[in-house]
Amino acid sequence: MNEVVSKLAPFGLDEEGLVSLYPEKLLLRKEAFNALEQLRQLARLFGFEIRVESAYRSFDRQISIWNRKAKRELPLLDERGQLITRSIDDPEELVKTILIWSALPGASRHHFGTDIDIVDASSIPEGYEVQLTPEECNGMFKPFHDWLTREIESGNSFGFERVFIPGRGKIQPEPWHLSYLPAARIFQKEFNLQLLKGLYSETDIACKEVLLDQLDDLAKDYIFPYFL
Repeated sequence: MNEVVSKLAPFGLDEEGLVSLYPEKLLLRKEAFNALEQLRQLARLFGFEIRVESAYRSFDRQISIWNRKAKRELPLLDERGQLITRSIDDPEELVKTILIWSALPGASRHHFGTDIDIVDASSIPEGYEVQLTPEECNGMFKPFHDWLTREIESGNSFGFERVFIPGRGKIQPEPWHLSYLPAARIFQKEFNLQLLKGLYSETDIACKEVLLDQLDDLAKDYIFPYFL
């Protein structure tokens, strides 16, 4: 991969170098795409069919997710993945509640185009809509994740690693989220917190005052622990 990236690329604002996944019709960096194809071939040997639920995500799309969660147009979940039904009126509490399962706009690893959310398509019952929850990982997808854990621990995952694991930062563990670290590290290196603040200043983002005032502290818990 060309190690020179634009200053906007880590924030989901530069789609140069992305290629289309098939059949999901999602976008991914070419190097990550090639590694994914190798992982898919290996998975098939063990009876698993990797399906990508999410790959590259633009800044605007992450803003949309964030704002809709703030407005309760999308569900808010607690640490156990259960729906939160009570009202949350304090902006700071709302920010930290959203962050349980959703990244800060501009700080999502999906902006890099190197990270993916995956499931085993062969395990999904007909008509079932995947939610990407711990219950799924401990249920229908448990054999797949057990296999994936073994491959990662043996160094046979073609550069993909889990980043959201227990004990690392304050984001809930996400076994389904893989990062192609050889390329992701390039975007991590170019990430600039001050530039992100500037983007927030110019963006219609929910809880803007809290984000601008507390971004340095939030980054210590929700961004930088995952820069491996």
